Amino acid sequence: MAAAEQSRTAAEIATQPGCWRRAAEAAGSAEALPLPGERVAVTGCGTSWFMAQSYAALREAAGQGETDAFAASEFPVGRAYDRVVAITRSGTTSEVLGLLARLAGRVPTTALTADPATPVMEAADRVAVLDWADEESVVQTRFATTALALLRAGLERHGALPAGVKPVEQAAVDAELAVVQPLPEAALAAEQWTFLGRGWTYGLALEAALKMREAAGAWTEAYPAMEYRHGPIAVTGPGRVAWLLGSLPEGLSGDIARVGGTLLADSDCPGTGERALDPMADLIRAQRLAVAVAEAAGADPDRPRNLTRSVILG
Repeated sequence: MAAAEQSRTAAEIATQPGCWRRAAEAAGSAEALPLPGERVAVTGCGTSWFMAQSYAALREAAGQGETDAFAASEFPVGRAYDRVVAITRSGTTSEVLGLLARLAGRVPTTALTADPATPVMEAADRVAVLDWADEESVVQTRFATTALALLRAGLERHGALPAGVKPVEQAAVDAELAVVQPLPEAALAAEQWTFLGRGWTYGLALEAALKMREAAGAWTEAYPAMEYRHGPIAVTGPGRVAWLLGSLPEGLSGDIARVGGTLLADSDCPGTGERALDPMADLIRAQRLAVAVAEAAGADPDRPRNLTRSVILG
């Protein structure tokens, strides 16, 4: 790929601020989103599962109801819920469609998808179509964060978000910075990356690591920030990065420095001053890093190894 040629994946990553603003607007009329007090489960596969985890933690922290997140293949069908929300970009993922079929007539279901011409339209009771956030790329970027933005804005409709969590409109402002600011040199030069998060940002950390593996085939891991010191810190050292999305636990920076690793947090972003990037915007930087690392290694992020746009089982 020529140096001046932008990958399709990179181009889609850059559109996220506008996608989030559109999601915030759509949330105002989205009748299929969970209501306060409902006992909800959120499900998906791969990236969609990680977005489900982030939303579940954020909804509970906002006090809007008990919320669980499961990979579609591991969903406890016998457990009682008031609503199940399925996230599926393609609308064709076998595990999601199979789960929705088993839940039909037993519990109300909502699906978030990017493609209205797919089986999920009939499989779920209600569907929110985010076709304007769909991607040509195999690797998910903007659909995933836009789905989370829609769900997050849905929480805003019913009350304040937890302390320190910005409205989606403000997150979109941070996203505009995240798509253009220089990436940290330490991250670009690293040989290994560990992503960390707390509460709702742990799902974002899992997703950041997945993007690095998918697009670049890189050695990446992800952990809850407080669990990192219970073993995973063993992989950290010179030339290796710990990237935190969200708030920094007390003492963590010193522990990473002690083993020779490099800590990256949003306060290290050039141009941000004292304003911390929204963690969802910080995920955009990790997406951009995945593309940059892939291209530096001679790989094509638009054609990731061993992956297809949707997993359809025979």
